[in-house]
Amino acid sequence: MGLALAPDFARTQTVYAYYTYRDGGRTYNRIVSLVPEGGSWREQDALLERIPGGVIHNGGRLAFGPDGMLYATTGDAGDEELPQNLQSLGGKILRMKPDGGVPEDNPFPGSYVYSYGHRNPQGIGWATDGTLYSTEHGPSSVPGGHDEINAIEPGGNYGWPEMIGDESREGMIPPLYHTGEDTLAPSGMAVDRNGRVLAAGLAGNRLVRYTPGGEDVEVLLEGEGRLRDVLLTEDAAYILTGNTDGRGRPKPEDDRLLRIDLR
Repeated sequence: MGLALAPDFARTQTVYAYYTYRDGGRTYNRIVSLVPEGGSWREQDALLERIPGGVIHNGGRLAFGPDGMLYATTGDAGDEELPQNLQSLGGKILRMKPDGGVPEDNPFPGSYVYSYGHRNPQGIGWATDGTLYSTEHGPSSVPGGHDEINAIEPGGNYGWPEMIGDESREGMIPPLYHTGEDTLAPSGMAVDRNGRVLAAGLAGNRLVRYTPGGEDVEVLLEGEGRLRDVLLTEDAAYILTGNTDGRGRPKPEDDRLLRIDLR
């Protein structure tokens, strides 16, 4: 589901991964560290296990923050009671030390939970000023749409399932932007040097760019099918298509890595 190179990868060759597994007839997710061995990868340590899992809404994005900590997005695994339950790891953004320990400055003492009230966050990234952004899937039935871009605050409650879109509840943080009844189904995301959020859309089949404080998004790419992830360099965006994931319409050459010029 997610993959992140250790900040000291050049020296340690350590990779972190998030994947789904079965145990005792139940579905969970775990975060592990991997090291190369014999031309493949070997699991070195299981850092966190038994994250709620299911056939949908597993979250799974991993990324190291500018603080050197490992962040992970987790979905509600189809159980709407989990995101508001601080004792559950489901429907959260988690923060941990690279060795799997709980950082002493996490907002809830002794807990990996960094923010909560999430449905299925699948993108995560930081602006140069340190602001953490996340993209999140909205409800898939009535009213549908309402996919979100959020600015993540430590200890923040992002409202699922109590509110969507422009709704408000005391103590809950509304999204910076939502798609209304339109569907993007955002997956990976990145933040450019100007603080703009680029989000890759699965069902929406497009790459969009959002300027914080704005009311709409700019479409940068469409017509290439389901877009799974986006990575930025100085003058370009690299995008992974996801048409062979069982929901797309594959072409003979899928899946592909695309590049678009942003100069």
